[in-house]
Amino acid sequence: MTAPANPPRPGRLRRFGLVLVGCVVLLALAGFIYENIAETRDVRFNPMPGTRVNISGAGQSPLYLHIYCIGDGVPTVILDSGLGDSYVSWHKVQPEIAKFVRVCSYDRAGIGFSDSSPRPRTSRVIAEELNRLLRAAPVAPPYVLVGHSMGGYDVRMYASLFPSEVAGMVLVDASHPDQEERLPAELRNFEGTWMRESEFLEYTMPFGIPRLMDLCNETPAVRAAECNFHTSREQIEEMRSFPTSATETRATGSLGDMPLIVLSHDPDKPSAEFSPDLAKPVNEAWEKMQEELAHLSTRGVQRIAKNSAHYVQSDRPEMVVDGVHEVVDQVRAKQAAASH
Repeated sequence: MTAPANPPRPGRLRRFGLVLVGCVVLLALAGFIYENIAETRDVRFNPMPGTRVNISGAGQSPLYLHIYCIGDGVPTVILDSGLGDSYVSWHKVQPEIAKFVRVCSYDRAGIGFSDSSPRPRTSRVIAEELNRLLRAAPVAPPYVLVGHSMGGYDVRMYASLFPSEVAGMVLVDASHPDQEERLPAELRNFEGTWMRESEFLEYTMPFGIPRLMDLCNETPAVRAAECNFHTSREQIEEMRSFPTSATETRATGSLGDMPLIVLSHDPDKPSAEFSPDLAKPVNEAWEKMQEELAHLSTRGVQRIAKNSAHYVQSDRPEMVVDGVHEVVDQVRAKQAAASH
């Protein structure tokens, strides 16, 4: 057999490999620099409202959480966002609530403008960290807690751990502890897709790829708070801790006679993510679980947000504002009656 006229030389292949690796490293470095410049620019033009408060004790490593309070009056309303969401998810309702009472939104550890915590991202840990934040801020009780989606777990856990501090609650299309078992099994395929999409964001965010692909939210304030590596990573941790959070919340029990309003999305509103065959059983199961949430208190009331999808605070913000106003009025009336 005749040998090739010009066989590849090992040295040439090695040089080619080094050049290829060098190009990859340079691209990664360029992406890293681009991402950091973009994040800095976003924050400069959309600065953080409120303040960052150290919730660590003496002798511990600092852990700063972001909290944003406006308005006056008691009880103070505390807004807890859904999985992976920052304080910005309440931007349509917080200014309106501030017209009749003090209201605070915040970023859970690792989300938005808050530092990452070394502790697990379960609802029990989140509730404990929120308690430390409110004490350090300081924001005095009593509170009306408002939880959207997974935030519903957090506020129920808070009421269980610190019952004397919580006077009322509003659940905004909140998660149910049994939903993993009661929603259609086909939904797990979507959950796997959501997890893979989130992992893609986590791994590629440091190199600016999501920005280049226009995957960051186009709203400047949302992009400044959420289009960053630590928020993407924390979203993954919250997703992984979701079953544990559900188990913790399931054990919290009744809310007694606490003023409670449950706001649920419209079960007749088509979902862009699900086919009609899947959307119908999903909505039916969700609606039944929403009814059950209203039974957590003897004073619980459920309301359907017509023409709203899961983010009721965005699609029907006036319903959230009215629901909070109603619970605040009930708390004030109860306090007035107790003082006489």
